Amino acid sequence: MPKKEMTTFDALFYHVFQHYKNRKSKKANSIAVFYITFLQCSLLLVLGVFFAGFFKSMHVDTMSAGKVWTLFALAVVFIHFKNWMKYGGRKRKVLNAKMLKNKKLNYSIWLLWLLPLGILGLAFVLLQAV
Repeated sequence: MPKKEMTTFDALFYHVFQHYKNRKSKKANSIAVFYITFLQCSLLLVLGVFFAGFFKSMHVDTMSAGKVWTLFALAVVFIHFKNWMKYGGRKRKVLNAKMLKNKKLNYSIWLLWLLPLGILGLAFVLLQAV
């Protein structure tokens, strides 16, 4: 069986989990799952707004705005449950073992939380331009 490499989202999840593990040990996993879901959904929103603007400039009318927002809401629910299942107990333990082998990277927690907020700001700017 081939070895799975750790993704960027796995590393970000682990860093947020490790930060909150000492402060809020019982809620650390929930906070880290929320963070990674928030980050992935904000990236999905930026891509959706970008492609909406692109399709509008190409005069392609595929879906109404209401249907797109419904599809986005369903995707958010799917992403949350996917992350909840993926980063459950066993996966988190495997990540912990992998990160202990590697050199620890110290990211500022403020920078990690500003990343999805910055992406949301970019989505808002793109939405205003469309």
